[in-house]
Amino acid sequence: MPNPSWLGKPIDARPLFGPEPASLLDLLRGLRRNEWSRAAVPGWTVRDLAAHILGDYHGRLGWSTESHQRAKAVGETMEAFIRRVNQEWVDLHADHRPAELIEALELAGTEVARQFEGDDLDARGLGVSWAGADPAPKWLDIAREFTEYWTHRQQIRHATGRDTDPETDVLSTVLDTFMRALPHTLRHTPAPAGTQLQMVIVEPAVGTWTVTATADRRSLAEAPRGRPAASVRLDAETAWRLCTRGIDPGTALARARISGERQIAEAACQIVSIVR
Repeated sequence: MPNPSWLGKPIDARPLFGPEPASLLDLLRGLRRNEWSRAAVPGWTVRDLAAHILGDYHGRLGWSTESHQRAKAVGETMEAFIRRVNQEWVDLHADHRPAELIEALELAGTEVARQFEGDDLDARGLGVSWAGADPAPKWLDIAREFTEYWTHRQQIRHATGRDTDPETDVLSTVLDTFMRALPHTLRHTPAPAGTQLQMVIVEPAVGTWTVTATADRRSLAEAPRGRPAASVRLDAETAWRLCTRGIDPGTALARARISGERQIAEAACQIVSIVR
């Protein structure tokens, strides 16, 4: 499958799938009994979120549970379908003890890492709705999947009083993936061809992404030139939490350093890099 150039340079997240499940298991094994019942995300406890991660693993591996059928209802949107299936999976595993979840996560996580290790980055992957790519190249599909596991692990860390994992190389890959949502985010923002928006992420992970308005879309492939029409500068913690809606755009804007055309900058801060 040809790589859509407007998505920018491909990302290879495959080597990260081995360490990520190991980090999750280390985290879960270190939790106290009462920490498993803490709220992790709206409506779900830490235990629920761990069960959800297991469901994501199973989905990737094609494993199924006889009583858990994934069938999209007539008229059901993809987002509603995903939310329903996720809740059904969590409900199905409501009686699983933490030790059982950890054991199942270890088995499935190892298989997921093995599966992605051999994948062809240039092949056709699943669609990535928040990037406007359906189908998406496999490299983006894989990178998106990694960011989901990473994000859920941070949510568990935060719920149990821990800070975001400080590993900057991994965070850099996560942010690089999240920023692939920028062209889709800006698709309805009026701008003459050639107009550029620059997103700068600083400390502890550093990166710069430039989106250019072309005749028919917004693109990350064009080379930066001159002074961008608008620039948004965010710290890494604010950036990843904005992309996953751990904070709202207004909070991110209050923390951002903005220059140039504010309308474009504000539109960029509407970025969402998860399925909602």
